[in-house]
Amino acid sequence: MSDDGVNKGRRKFLIGANLVVGSVGAIGAAVPFVSSFSPSAKALAAGAPVKIDVGKLAPGDILGPFPAWRDKPIFVVKRSEEMLQQLNSRNIRLADPDSHRQQQPEYARNDTRSIRPDILVLIGICTHLNCSPKFRPALEPQTFDPNWLGGFYCPCHGSMFDLAGRVYAGVPAPSNLEVPPHYYESESVIVIGEDGSTV
Repeated sequence: MSDDGVNKGRRKFLIGANLVVGSVGAIGAAVPFVSSFSPSAKALAAGAPVKIDVGKLAPGDILGPFPAWRDKPIFVVKRSEEMLQQLNSRNIRLADPDSHRQQQPEYARNDTRSIRPDILVLIGICTHLNCSPKFRPALEPQTFDPNWLGGFYCPCHGSMFDLAGRVYAGVPAPSNLEVPPHYYESESVIVIGEDGSTV
């Protein structure tokens, strides 16, 4: 103890303990505010819209699969000019080339099944047994198809889909891959899970 009757060691300990407890309390109070900036897992599972930035996606690349909307994997593909040129060259091989079944919003009922021809948004679940097909973008022969023009292949049972998510005829999958509701919030940001005005 010092001459004035103060225990400096005890004072330091109490100040340090107060700082630690105060910091933990401040962090605990901040967590609910920070977590409120993004939708909760429960909200996402219930169908809350999700925003995806495709600004850095290069032609021929894919974002996904990632669980993004209603716990379903989402594929976002940026199609190259070569992919778009080949897209409808062999529609005779497809089961539903004109997308007659209700598996996409009206604004995606076209040759590319998309709002913008270069960007494709799909739910990445095979319509056969809910597997997740693999993205095979190469416009070259594959072991499963010597006339492959790029698309999605489900190795589980051999279902094939083109670069618009349209199913090939004669494979186990009965229908095209589903296109979720979506719109462009800006040139590079897509909102998946609801319809809206497109930029």
